[in-house]
Amino acid sequence: MFKGNHVNKSPRVARGYKKFALATVAAAMLLGNTGAWSQGAAPHIPSPSSTLSAASALSATPLSLTRAIEVAMEGNPEVAATTRQVEASEGQVIQGRARPNPELAYSLEDTRSQTRTQSWQLNLPIELGGKRAARTKAAEKAREQAQAQLTDVRATVRANVVAAYFDALIAQERLALAKDSSALARSSTDTVSKRVAAGKVSPVEETKARVAEAGIRVELAQAASEERNALTRLHALLGRTTAATAALEGKADDLPALPNLMDLQALAGSSPAIVLAKVEVDRRKALTEVEQSKRVPDVTVSAGVQRANETQRNVLLLGISVPLQVFDRNQGNLLEALKLEDKARDELQATTVRLHSEVAQAHDRLSTISAEVQSLQAEVLPGSKSAYDAATIGFENGKFSFLEVLDAQRTYFTAKSQYLKALAEAHRAAAEIDRLLGGVSPANPTTKHN
Repeated sequence: MFKGNHVNKSPRVARGYKKFALATVAAAMLLGNTGAWSQGAAPHIPSPSSTLSAASALSATPLSLTRAIEVAMEGNPEVAATTRQVEASEGQVIQGRARPNPELAYSLEDTRSQTRTQSWQLNLPIELGGKRAARTKAAEKAREQAQAQLTDVRATVRANVVAAYFDALIAQERLALAKDSSALARSSTDTVSKRVAAGKVSPVEETKARVAEAGIRVELAQAASEERNALTRLHALLGRTTAATAALEGKADDLPALPNLMDLQALAGSSPAIVLAKVEVDRRKALTEVEQSKRVPDVTVSAGVQRANETQRNVLLLGISVPLQVFDRNQGNLLEALKLEDKARDELQATTVRLHSEVAQAHDRLSTISAEVQSLQAEVLPGSKSAYDAATIGFENGKFSFLEVLDAQRTYFTAKSQYLKALAEAHRAAAEIDRLLGGVSPANPTTKHN
């Protein structure tokens, strides 16, 4: 019964009201959260498309020459492998400094327990003749050789990256030139078609125009393939399997500086190839010292105890052993080490002569190509471009035939292609000088493209 606002509840009814109240509160909380989510309070979860967009934005970042060299130094497999060789050579130094291990010997005389004699002995080898010092020095020279090889590999990779970078830039320029040529060919074909329709020229002219346009489309496809291949070679040097970055930050028409030949020859003495040859001579000398130290015999000092069961006494044992170098005095190994040391000196001389010759040849090639590029840039390109523009305007006004326009167009684009080819050769020659001198060349292009 109800009485005012009071209700008589049994325990079971009270529990039912309590469950109902809890369910109501939970529903309200759930509805409230749902409303909040519907109003934009839900946490943001990036979609796969946004992640791909971010990756595309990163891949579209222009790649500078300096950054390309940095990435190559970090990700090129050859640099990584040579770095591991340097790290491995540290183990030779550690091993060379190690002393010979002592030896624990045990001997048993007579198996009967009453007359048995047992001996325990500790043998300690002592190296004489400076073996440990010579061995350590040879290991240190091997480590220096590995470091010199790493410097040489770095210089080679850097030069290859520079050459590949400018090859890619020039391939992009060639592609742009082919696109312009294709656009002009289409425009010329349309103009000839209109003139044929108006009866001003023969239909043969239109056929020639369409044939020329088809040939230019083939050249466009070849230029696009060359650009893809150049980018693939560049990114392979960077340690990448795909050419993710297509945009390159730089100018292909920046001619490398032409340093003085005397300055280059003065820097040849510190080139990685000569430094590596000098370290090889030092390493061979150290190995010769190792073989010479082996001619001095080592001494083994022994100390132990002997126990005889028959007398029940312990006897102190002391001993020393020295090998008698009657037959083997290490003369063969020493002769081999001396001859290899002479061979290393001869190779150093050959490397010095070869490097000076290659530097002179690369400098001459860069000088010749630079003169060619300057001539093309100053005379050939402006003249051929002016003749092509004049022929195009004259053809539109009916003063020149289409064959004359094609000839002027072919002359201009041939000159442009020759100019780009000469630029590529100039950058390769500068990169070759940079490789030979280990990046200390005044013609180092990395100082001009940041």
